[in-house]
Amino acid sequence: MTMGVNADTGIAGLTLGGGFGKLGRKHGLSCDNLISAEIVTAEGRLLQVSATEHADLFWAIRGGGGNFGIAASLEYNLHQVGPMITGGLVAHPLARAKDVLRMYREQCASAPDELMLVAGLLTAPDGSGAKLNGILAAHCGSPADGEAAVRTVKSFGPPVMDMMGPIPYSTQNSLLDGAFPKGALNYWKAQFVTDLTDDCIATLIERFEKCSSPMSQIVIEHFHGAASRVPVDATACAMRITGFNVVIVSQWMNPAENDTHISWARDTYAALAPYLAERRYVNYLGDDEPGDPVAAAYGSNYARLRDLKTKYDPDNLFKENVNIRPR
Repeated sequence: MTMGVNADTGIAGLTLGGGFGKLGRKHGLSCDNLISAEIVTAEGRLLQVSATEHADLFWAIRGGGGNFGIAASLEYNLHQVGPMITGGLVAHPLARAKDVLRMYREQCASAPDELMLVAGLLTAPDGSGAKLNGILAAHCGSPADGEAAVRTVKSFGPPVMDMMGPIPYSTQNSLLDGAFPKGALNYWKAQFVTDLTDDCIATLIERFEKCSSPMSQIVIEHFHGAASRVPVDATACAMRITGFNVVIVSQWMNPAENDTHISWARDTYAALAPYLAERRYVNYLGDDEPGDPVAAAYGSNYARLRDLKTKYDPDNLFKENVNIRPR
């Protein structure tokens, strides 16, 4: 199956919300690899759901989150990967970020399904305070194809740090774990942009230059490939587009600094308003969003999801989530 970006991401919540990860471009989202599930409904029934059993509920849980019941078990398709892949990361000084992100945009435009590319604006973890622009890659094809796919990324600049090459898939899974330490305070905002234009890039760099915490970062995830080719109405997850999702990750440790770091994330999100597209990823939505972000996440699937919510959970028992309200 296709796991998430971090090794410690919970498989159930990942899948029910869609499931973005390293193999999504080749093998689809986590929810695309779900074969069946056991769901405990609001009225206490245990249902086996699949494409042939309670198919409407099976459609809803593949992206509809925890709105329709408790997932007691999940069965997946599996894919042979590795044990060695081509992956890792490179980093450049923030001063070169405009050129690096332009190169990243160009590489994403021609990336094969086997290749995941993610860019990030972050602070060096060595305590120096240096702001960096990093690119993370994961190629799940042959070693020769992987080497060719990341050649431009490795050679551009050149980078001040190059840790990209042959790597165990299990190691690739945990590369980013240290950037999200347990116990940290978090406030995230995320949304797709219409395109990673030069103006959008300039705004991202300007906002990161004002970043208030060395633990915070801005992540630019590229979506393409198999996951993007699934019809929007095939599952509840409507995130079937090719493009860039911008994730504003504000992190800190001292509760006395809450207002400062939350404000940075909100101000950064507001600065991106001219470039934002409608679509959003359910698993990145917060609980303080104005308006109806759930509708933006589900798009044309929202009406059907509300009908199924009314059928399976009319009293909204399962509401401590990105909530789909019954009619």
